[in-house]
Amino acid sequence: MTKNILVVDDSASMRQILEVTLSDAGYAVTIAADGREALSQALIRSFDLVLTDQNMPGLSGLELVRALRELETYQETPILILTTEHGEDFKHEARDCGANGWLNKPFDPRTLTDIVASFVEIEGA
Repeated sequence: MTKNILVVDDSASMRQILEVTLSDAGYAVTIAADGREALSQALIRSFDLVLTDQNMPGLSGLELVRALRELETYQETPILILTTEHGEDFKHEARDCGANGWLNKPFDPRTLTDIVASFVEIEGA
């Protein structure tokens, strides 16, 4: 069964790169342009993994993680953050919010798919 991934980023070009990369790796991808749209999507559908940008207007990646972790459906769902932030303070805050990991931008597409695969397995692959 195909795993469903919610991709959240305010950059249209980044959403496109992520969607193509993950779709080519065999995942079903739903995109959201910001944290509020992502939260709306998460309320009507469940996802196997959430991949969110950190720096977005309205609702940041960490704020989205906090909001998702309050929902029973997303208490165990892997959530990864894409960020340009490299500091240890950010990593500690991300863990405290409930993020399972992060990937620094810019990223290698193979690294992205390897990290995603380490959290969700594609059956039959």
